[in-house]
Amino acid sequence: MNKYPTEPLKLWKKAKELREQYYMNYARAKEKGGIRWSGSAWALDAIPAGLGEDVYSLTGEPYAAAVAHDRKFAKECMDAAEAYGFARDLCSYMRIYWGGMHLNKYAFGGEFPKPDFVFQTQICCSHSKWYQHVAKEEKIPEFYLDVGVGPYKDMTDARLDYVANQLHDGIAFVEKASGRKFDDELFIKAVKNEMRSTSRWADICALNKVKPAPLDEKTMYSLYVLCTLSKSAQWCADFMDELYEEVKDRVARGIAAVPNETIRLMTDTQPPWSFLKIFRYLETYGAVSIGSLYTFALEGIWEEKADGTWGGRTLPWDKGIEIKDRDTAVRLYADWNLSKPQWQHFYDPTIKSDMMLRIIKEWQVDGVMLHLNRGCEGLSVGIMENRLAIAKSGTPVMTFEGNMGDEREFDEVRTQARVDAFMEQLGVRRQAA
Repeated sequence: MNKYPTEPLKLWKKAKELREQYYMNYARAKEKGGIRWSGSAWALDAIPAGLGEDVYSLTGEPYAAAVAHDRKFAKECMDAAEAYGFARDLCSYMRIYWGGMHLNKYAFGGEFPKPDFVFQTQICCSHSKWYQHVAKEEKIPEFYLDVGVGPYKDMTDARLDYVANQLHDGIAFVEKASGRKFDDELFIKAVKNEMRSTSRWADICALNKVKPAPLDEKTMYSLYVLCTLSKSAQWCADFMDELYEEVKDRVARGIAAVPNETIRLMTDTQPPWSFLKIFRYLETYGAVSIGSLYTFALEGIWEEKADGTWGGRTLPWDKGIEIKDRDTAVRLYADWNLSKPQWQHFYDPTIKSDMMLRIIKEWQVDGVMLHLNRGCEGLSVGIMENRLAIAKSGTPVMTFEGNMGDEREFDEVRTQARVDAFMEQLGVRRQAA
């Protein structure tokens, strides 16, 4: 029985169109004399943006996640990577990307579009090796930015300088790789757009603290993804502002993502993309997943507010800091990204546990589902320590095994049985349709 009113998201169609346009723009960039580059969703994409307004990227993880949803093509890609000699226990996104490149097949039709250069950020154990192979196979120049300088709480001027100096090197690299002069005005605009996009996404996620939740996590996956594609683009920042207004309106009118919301769950790491229906199964119990550290903070940039709660990080210009020159932009841009919550737990699992416990408290979470994701060592590191910390706090927690990109690692029947047992533990029953 429904307790709350619900309605579709008005911006849903626009989000889908923007995503499709992004992949088409990359494929067709050469027809218009544009530039293509490849790197991860964590690449600091405001740097290549300084080369012009006809510069297009292919971010590897969201591309591979899109492929993972197509089980047949995903398996074809992974088989190709494994036939080449790569081990099956490597990052599944990486194997999907490599396989598509070797097959010369693009998920959105035609041949796999060749980038002009690689521009990559290194924090995950796979990132540099991923694009080292791409650069070698495609015979293109490559640049790697090391951001592994320790947790943001321990930031020093020397650590910030280390990253900022590499960004200056990155500017010199993209100029040389493209044969174009770098435009500081375009770069500064891109930095501001990225700050707007990522702070605003955090603001949107913070609106999910209310009951009923205006968004469910399955829907949120299709929204945050725009920041993983091109967070420094004007279209992305503008969309996030639009989305914030719509979600704020949903909160004001009491519009629920799950009309029969009874209990609130939180997940962790990437989901098994080919089995997102697990979230719809949860709804038969009146369970809504309000999100996760992954969904909130893969691209969202957060800070602790004056009242002690989590919200979107304040934009520099709202604190009276003007960005008028390259040096200022580079330093603020480095600092902004180094504060990313999803980078912190690479150093110490207790940092992640503390953030998860904060979400449990502020988002009124009743239970936690941890995905023991074999497809991503980076975001799964320390996950059993996180489980212990959550259990110790008194919050019920379950685990299930799987893989974000490789469906061969996911047992749907077994996972559903674990969910049933967990719901029984939480004291809820399946509701009549």
